[in-house]
Amino acid sequence: MAKNSNSDNKTNLNRRKILSGTAALVSSASINTPFISNASPNKSPLKLGLIGCGGRGTGAANQALTADQDITLTTVADVSENNANGAISNLKKRHPEKVGDPKKFIGIDAYKKVIAESDVVILTTPPGFRPMMLREAVEAGKHVFCEKPVAVDATGVRSVIESAKIAKEKKLTLVCGFCWRYHYARRALFEKIHAGSIGEITNMFATYYTGPVKPMPPANRRPEGTGDVAWQVQNWYNFGWLSGDSLVEQAVHSVDKIGWATDDIDPISAVATGGRQIAAEGGNIYDHFHIAYEYPNNVVCHLGSRQQRDCYGENHDYINGTKGTALIVRGNCVIRGDENWRAGADLNNDMYQTEHNELFESIRNGDAKNDGEWMAHSTMLAILGRMAAYTGKKVTWEDALNSKEDLAPDDLKWSDEFDPGGVPMPGQTKLT
Repeated sequence: MAKNSNSDNKTNLNRRKILSGTAALVSSASINTPFISNASPNKSPLKLGLIGCGGRGTGAANQALTADQDITLTTVADVSENNANGAISNLKKRHPEKVGDPKKFIGIDAYKKVIAESDVVILTTPPGFRPMMLREAVEAGKHVFCEKPVAVDATGVRSVIESAKIAKEKKLTLVCGFCWRYHYARRALFEKIHAGSIGEITNMFATYYTGPVKPMPPANRRPEGTGDVAWQVQNWYNFGWLSGDSLVEQAVHSVDKIGWATDDIDPISAVATGGRQIAAEGGNIYDHFHIAYEYPNNVVCHLGSRQQRDCYGENHDYINGTKGTALIVRGNCVIRGDENWRAGADLNNDMYQTEHNELFESIRNGDAKNDGEWMAHSTMLAILGRMAAYTGKKVTWEDALNSKEDLAPDDLKWSDEFDPGGVPMPGQTKLT
């Protein structure tokens, strides 16, 4: 999985299969999409498929359509027809020549139709669905933009590792939505760190203090007749089996920078605290975490995250070394010490657009780009921290990576009843 890893992750795991008995096919056509190989420069017109039509999905599709001149949005999928219609309307205004009348597929299993009819697929559904959708896409020979995080539990991470291997074998491009790795200033900063500008890293502190992202609505707003699965998917951020918790879904950006700073080696273990102080009707995620990741040579990297109103806000990174300090503060990338350096304004690119520029450049040049290894590693780092916080135990990387934790049963249906459990309790919640 990463440098210095001793884990054997060669098992081909099938991720959960979620079916919708009520999924309605809004439009359909015969499926006859040619396989597009990335083994040589690709000059063919490309068909873009969007799976997950919320704000992030619509934004990613806009960036994809901006990045390439010979691409059209041909299919979209979502559990909500309103979301699908909204995304199409938004994108048609921005790219009228590239968005005609895309086919809409509605339902939890609608992603299969989009994958079958597309050359490039955007995966922007709730993260709990990501492993199975990524597997479906790479097995079908499609290039993928995969939003972060790439899984919500260790079972999903192992599946993603295997999917990344399949993509590499098929010479498919796989780009991940860990956007800071596509920001030029941060690339320059971490390149300097890895070249020794601050010496050997001794410790790091990353912060992600913000307000609530998508608060759980009160139970009386649940429409009559709405099943558990449907209600939870509509409020996916508040349920661990769908979001992975606030740490894995949002603060994972800061966890990713810890992974980046440490050159994506495996940590030894993690100890953490966390909990939920804001009362809510339903949902089972924490609203604050503090993680201490232990690395070789007595290096400890800390992450603090919080999603609470009217509190101090910050999203900074403090990286200390034997020769100096690297800082990411209010968007500025700075090194202080034996070498003093600051990233210039010329490195302040649109990282979201760069993700897609590099994705399509890779496809067109026939040089398959694959973020699979490190995107799985950063996601697993966050899951390790969550495990340590939930259980109140010191959890090793090996135990976390090999965990049998699987947050949802297979074959859930849209109308099913499903109790995902309450808010985890340290000292009582067990590591599985």
